[in-house]
Amino acid sequence: MAAASLEEVNSVVFGVWFLIGAALVFWMQAGFAMVETGFTRAKNAGNILMKNLMDFCIGTVVFILIGFSLLLGEDLFGFIGKPGLDIFTSYASFDWSNFVFNLVFCATTATIVSGAMAERTKFLSYCIYSAVISALIYPIEAHWIWGGGWLSQLGFHDFAGSCAIHMVGGLSALIGAKLLGPRIGKFVRDDSGKVVKVNAFPGHSLPLGCLGCFILWLGWYGFNGAAATSVEQLHLPDYHRGSRRSHRRLHDLHLGQIRQARCLYVSERLPGGTGRHHRPLRCDGCDRRSDHRRCGRCAGRFWRLAAGQRALH
Repeated sequence: MAAASLEEVNSVVFGVWFLIGAALVFWMQAGFAMVETGFTRAKNAGNILMKNLMDFCIGTVVFILIGFSLLLGEDLFGFIGKPGLDIFTSYASFDWSNFVFNLVFCATTATIVSGAMAERTKFLSYCIYSAVISALIYPIEAHWIWGGGWLSQLGFHDFAGSCAIHMVGGLSALIGAKLLGPRIGKFVRDDSGKVVKVNAFPGHSLPLGCLGCFILWLGWYGFNGAAATSVEQLHLPDYHRGSRRSHRRLHDLHLGQIRQARCLYVSERLPGGTGRHHRPLRCDGCDRRSDHRRCGRCAGRFWRLAAGQRALH
């Protein structure tokens, strides 16, 4: 009796933590929006903010109608889940916590691409991309790993989306950036096509970029911690490493920042670095002649810190 009661309490507690983790991952959408807006030009701020908003708005609709069943529906040939509308036909018994968490994971995958294609993508075109990746690309490839597809049958393991989310989002971003090419005016070429000058496009708001970095940092506690599928997995001791996995996740979160701080120090010591470590990471001290150079360097520092969030798995 006591064991059954404890199991029920654990189930309820874990369900609450699952939703808290989903809320933290959803809050990362604001982090992406702030980072991308802060490190781009002011004239594109509205476009970038709306694209990040549409990632979740459009993604939610198509994920409900198509994506969720392709992700966690009955496995068909190890390739996709069986299409269906269980969210409407089995409303009372539907696993809402699981749905919400997978929804915010899907939105994160879609929004990774936004920064790589910033300032050179039409709003309508981006909305079409967002719908396609949320309805088809992410659900199908995630089914291979988490829905009983062919990769999981081979023993493939992806704890918190290193492959299903970050690799797929990064690959989509690389393809999009390659198709679009650089921003207009970024490179100046001579008659033979050789690049003779590279123009800097500094971001218009370092405070926004820094705020986004901290929001993303906070969101990772839910991204990694809530990826556990049970209370036992969250607290299961890892005898091979002599520590608990939950403690290691928090440890890894801070290791990523330590690595980025080390890279920042080394980059300043390399040829071309400022070597002025006592100066804060700001732009208000830049003179007119070096404004583009130093502002771009400051932005690069914050990008490295934000990118450090990716090295956590």
